[in-house]
Amino acid sequence: MKSFLKKIIPQNILNQYHKVLAILASYVYGRPSEKMIVIGITGTNGKSTTTILISKILEEAGYKVGATSTAIFKIADKEWLNDKKMTMLGRFQLQKMLSQMVSAGCQYVVIETSSQGVEQFRHLGINYDVVVFTNLTPEHIEAHGGFDNYKKAKLKLFQHLSEQKYKIINNKKIKKVIAVNGDDEYAKDFLNFKADEKIIFGINSRDNQLQAKNIEFNSNGVSFVVNNTNFDLKLFGKFNVYNSLSGMAVALSQEVSLDICKKALEKTDLVPGRMEFINVGQPFKILVDYAPEPEGLKQLYQTIKNHHILSTDGRIIHVLGSCGGGRDVGRQSIMGNLVAQNADFIVVTNEDPYDDEPMEIINRVASGAVSYGKQEGSNLWKIQDRREAIKYALNLAKKDDLVLLTGKGCEQAICIKNNCKIPWDERQVARELAQELISGDKFRIS
Repeated sequence: MKSFLKKIIPQNILNQYHKVLAILASYVYGRPSEKMIVIGITGTNGKSTTTILISKILEEAGYKVGATSTAIFKIADKEWLNDKKMTMLGRFQLQKMLSQMVSAGCQYVVIETSSQGVEQFRHLGINYDVVVFTNLTPEHIEAHGGFDNYKKAKLKLFQHLSEQKYKIINNKKIKKVIAVNGDDEYAKDFLNFKADEKIIFGINSRDNQLQAKNIEFNSNGVSFVVNNTNFDLKLFGKFNVYNSLSGMAVALSQEVSLDICKKALEKTDLVPGRMEFINVGQPFKILVDYAPEPEGLKQLYQTIKNHHILSTDGRIIHVLGSCGGGRDVGRQSIMGNLVAQNADFIVVTNEDPYDDEPMEIINRVASGAVSYGKQEGSNLWKIQDRREAIKYALNLAKKDDLVLLTGKGCEQAICIKNNCKIPWDERQVARELAQELISGDKFRIS
């Protein structure tokens, strides 16, 4: 019924309805965003990790923090995995959670703010004080009707910040801040809004006020220098240098020192479902990563190379799928082609088909791998059941191989037809299957 109504009701009427709901939700729950400093994170990649890193930095500084992201929810000391399969909660759910954060004594809240959430006006009724732009690459293009519309949706958050009234907390006027990745080609668009303070961070651009230098990748993580402060992170990848810089930019805007940033970031050894290794004693590596789109996959493979995660004699066995629900059909074959360029073996499987036909998605992803030269039954397999696909990949693995599982991360469900959800945790499934194979002595160590 909901889908049917969306089709017959004019878009301008739906927009007004959603706007009214957003404002109403804010007032129903006592306008909670007026009682905390609100930090919004937007961009294509790195939003969840940046949300988590900012939370950890602010906690290290002694604040109580709330957070909502694709990966986790957090209310002060209580933290749990996002089990809603939504990056940005619906208007009443989100305002209710913000109210709970106020009740728990949170002084800050960090909100991963998606372009689709903005398009559905979920950000209305939230008075943001700081907004962060991580990067922009093509994603959700079909859902937004083109890249320009996708970018405009992101920019709306910055416009929203510039139009918000100042809030007074503890007799202090809270300033409006914009933090932008200066290395991104669209940085100037996101800086072109009114704010009390604008912070540019990055690695390459001369305009960067906060710049990471002397970047070194090693088997334990990544190290770099920012303003003469050495950082030695247990996190992997160049993208996590950018995510860390995002966190530092926000911290400095809130008068939190780089020394506190260093303490918080160096304590962080895991972001759920992001570059997360699974080890139950198997003779090869299993790596779970979200990476649901081409740019994320490129960064993942570059990280594997930079950190020498794969041994000289090891092979890569990659299990992947792609979203349905009308989400960027064009990218599905691109993902298959990209993985074919990097992996020795590919198992294409289900991810989140929604109302689409799963095998049609799988076939499109596989076609991209075939176009690069992979052959079905030799180094390419199509297995619709995701658990069986992972099991097949683990059975293929030998000593020193790397099994990559991408597209789900720490998500807690697989979404199928009629808004149904199948409970799922990729990390737990991988642990269970690897343990079964070990117990059955089925691994060939050669």
